[in-house]
Amino acid sequence: MIAIDTNILVYAHREDSPWHDRAYARIVALAESRMGWAIPWPCIHEFLAIVTHPRIYNPPTPLPVAIEQIEAWMESPGLSLLSEVEGYWTDLRTAIENGRVTGPQVHDARVAALCRVHGVRELWTADRDFNRYPDIVVRNPLIQDRD
Repeated sequence: MIAIDTNILVYAHREDSPWHDRAYARIVALAESRMGWAIPWPCIHEFLAIVTHPRIYNPPTPLPVAIEQIEAWMESPGLSLLSEVEGYWTDLRTAIENGRVTGPQVHDARVAALCRVHGVRELWTADRDFNRYPDIVVRNPLIQDRD
């Protein structure tokens, strides 16, 4: 299963992103395939916070449009939404301790732990900070030569 990080979701949604076309195509391909894919719940929360924030985007995405986008992704029959389950704390604690994570990096540790506990084999992200979690395969699907 492939999980999608916030930045890929944002790029796929925001048409003003230089990565929009490529990210949008990747998400559509996953959503329309028979393959299982996932979005960690913290990435849904962060997506909403980013695209609707007026200091990040001018104009920001209106809240109803952002909600509509999430619901469109949720219509994909192969989508799993990753949330905390039994064993999650152990994975999160390991990620935090091994990665020497503090402050805002706890969000990434949370995403990595959710991926691990749900058996995700690959995380698609443009964020290099996930490289601190060697047990998760991290791939930037926006870079042409990685196809």
